[in-house]
Amino acid sequence: MAHPLMYENIWLQQQKFEDAERLYRQIQAGTATSNDKAAGGDNSVYQRLDALEKENKELKKVTDELRSLILNIQSSIGMKNTAAAAPAPSKPSKPAPADDDDDDDDDDFDLFGSDDEDAAAAAEALREKRLKEYAEKKAKKPAVIAKSNVVLDVKPWDDETDMKVVEANVRKIKMDGLVWGAGKLQEVGYGIKKLVISCVVEDEKVSIDDLQETICADEDNVQSVDIAAFNKV
Repeated sequence: MAHPLMYENIWLQQQKFEDAERLYRQIQAGTATSNDKAAGGDNSVYQRLDALEKENKELKKVTDELRSLILNIQSSIGMKNTAAAAPAPSKPSKPAPADDDDDDDDDDFDLFGSDDEDAAAAAEALREKRLKEYAEKKAKKPAVIAKSNVVLDVKPWDDETDMKVVEANVRKIKMDGLVWGAGKLQEVGYGIKKLVISCVVEDEKVSIDDLQETICADEDNVQSVDIAAFNKV
């Protein structure tokens, strides 16, 4: 059986319990003042309660910030996954032609074929036109004719040969692309003189070998013909 003083002690502490409960509720509601805390009993206990309350508020604030950050990250990841999973926009497909009959299909095919043929014909005509313009332009441009300036030494048999006759016979030679130039007599020795004569020839038309043979055909007056100089013009 409990001692009667125990109940009496509990009864005596009843007011203290009620004050403590009231103070706790005020602290929870944030309406407790420093005087209420001092009047409520042990000051160290309430200081600990204040510290716990502040720590609880700070933890709640940190928890809320972490929850907000996690939600933002999840939202960002969800958007990226949605964008990656979304199918690429496809080009609008052309509606298939209605299957009317075989004649319509043949007409369409012929139509496109005509377009291709017309384009090919236009391209070929343009090509021919360009080639013609190039040929005309090239034909109008004067062609470069290769020419050479040749100096020949025409030697007689002896000093009795009439060199004027020799020069006259040389100049009588006519060839397409051959133009005779200046001529002079030059002493060789023992009273013999040779004819030094120049000419300009078109390389494609006149062969110097043929020209020498033609001059040497005057056997009564000409002993030999040598090339003294040969220069491209």
